[in-house]
Amino acid sequence: MNIHIINGPNLNLLGKREIDIYGNMSFDNYLSELKKIFPSINLTYFQSNVEGELINEIQRVGFTVDGIIFNPAGYSHTSIAIGDAVAAIISPLIEVHISNIYSREEFRKHSYISAKAVGVITGLGLNGYKLAIDWFLNK
Repeated sequence: MNIHIINGPNLNLLGKREIDIYGNMSFDNYLSELKKIFPSINLTYFQSNVEGELINEIQRVGFTVDGIIFNPAGYSHTSIAIGDAVAAIISPLIEVHISNIYSREEFRKHSYISAKAVGVITGLGLNGYKLAIDWFLNK
């Protein structure tokens, strides 16, 4: 099984920024843990702070992988174009948010991606990525 993880803007700073919200572990360290937990899964990873690069990546893998775990971060609330890219692909995609977007500022409560995803996991920290992998394994 091939699962591709895509992280959006500022997630390259996990472990360094707003530790009270996002925790103190870098995503690279967490990805290493996921690969140990799921050795039979080919987990690949991409991160960008650039909207167009995220769209290109979604289109690049969205017709070949078994699943995509996507944390669009701040682009969730602003990018119709990313939502359109998600709607155009055939690989199932789960939207993941580390923080609970519904307990934060009002503008964070709307996502242009959610309606096009097979599911949304929000507010469970980095564990949301593991839960998404579990869903792909058991679907």
